[in-house]
Amino acid sequence: MTDEALPAVVHSLRSALERSPDDVPLRLHLAALLLEHDRPAETAQQCSEVLARDVTNVEALALLGRATDVLRGAEAEKTFDWSVREEEVADLAPPLFVGGAGEPDADPAGDPDVIESDVRLDDVGGMAEVKRRLDLAFLTPMNNPELRRLYGRSLHGGLMLYGPPGCGKTFLARAVAGELGAKFYSVSLADVLDMWIGASERNLREIFETARANAPCVLFLDEIDAIGQKRSHLRSNPAMRGTVNQLLSEMDSVRSNNDGVFVLAATNHPWDVDAALLRPGRLDRMLLVSPPDAEARAAVLAYHLRDRPLDSIDIAKLVSATQDFSGADLAHLCDSAAELAMDDSVRSGVVRMITMKDFKLALKDVRPSTRGWLEDARNVVLFANDGGQYDDLLAYLKQRRLA
Repeated sequence: MTDEALPAVVHSLRSALERSPDDVPLRLHLAALLLEHDRPAETAQQCSEVLARDVTNVEALALLGRATDVLRGAEAEKTFDWSVREEEVADLAPPLFVGGAGEPDADPAGDPDVIESDVRLDDVGGMAEVKRRLDLAFLTPMNNPELRRLYGRSLHGGLMLYGPPGCGKTFLARAVAGELGAKFYSVSLADVLDMWIGASERNLREIFETARANAPCVLFLDEIDAIGQKRSHLRSNPAMRGTVNQLLSEMDSVRSNNDGVFVLAATNHPWDVDAALLRPGRLDRMLLVSPPDAEARAAVLAYHLRDRPLDSIDIAKLVSATQDFSGADLAHLCDSAAELAMDDSVRSGVVRMITMKDFKLALKDVRPSTRGWLEDARNVVLFANDGGQYDDLLAYLKQRRLA
């Protein structure tokens, strides 16, 4: 239908929107009329304008879905102007239970494998790039099914968090669980391995069957290097080789339909993970969780000192003195300083505050635990990074002038 054939009300609404571009009800009314008069591309454009202002607008999402169905059904080749740019989509705050993420069962506590968490990504100090990648990889697609359908974004595959121990990989997983408001299953080596031949493979199969039956969900595999270690290291352990083979089969095979199951894994030793697990369709993305930067260290220190008696503690100085400290190291440093103050109070009989002097003494004993890992990582990126899979780690080491 040409513009001339459209009813006068459509032209009036267009003119009104030029004067009031932020009038959402007006724009939705125009979008509905355009769809009614066989203009799905323009409908999608108007809906995108609404979603750029309010990603949770249910009416806009519904209209967008209908317009997309019309475009695909007609095999339309004309490209419309989708105005939610890539960088804006990355920043969308995914609302809980929007269009298909699904509420948890009434009594999830009855299943020990389901994580319930009140931690959110905003509770994770620093790590802006890590949080952005997690959001873009699966939080936004999982919680916004209409956007996911528009872009043809599937919900399968996985992401592997790797980095030194104590730097927040498991805490990030808990934050993801808190963000989703959907099923989040945590699996460790103890949930898989069994002394009987074939039992470990059966356990893995049942774990994935449970995840598929409750899709969409996230399956968190902690210490993936133990469950999915390189088979070349297991020539003398055929039972464990069988377990790795079963994991490969469950994650991506002709018989496995994992649509709606996103695998989130964590490891301190990514170079020990079987290469077949890292190909597309399985753990096809790797994300470095490095030792906390200055902003993150400040947040971690503030968190661990929040309920303690303090006297003139200079967080900025502590941040400068704790380069390469992991989150666990920082927690241990705070505990050590508090221990010194408590011991002095017991000896003197006078209760006193924790001071910078306690921290200076504690820093003589508490050392960053990440340096050994960083040295191992340096060897890997210098001599075993032919495929470029550790480029983000190499960039981090160069930034720290370690490579």
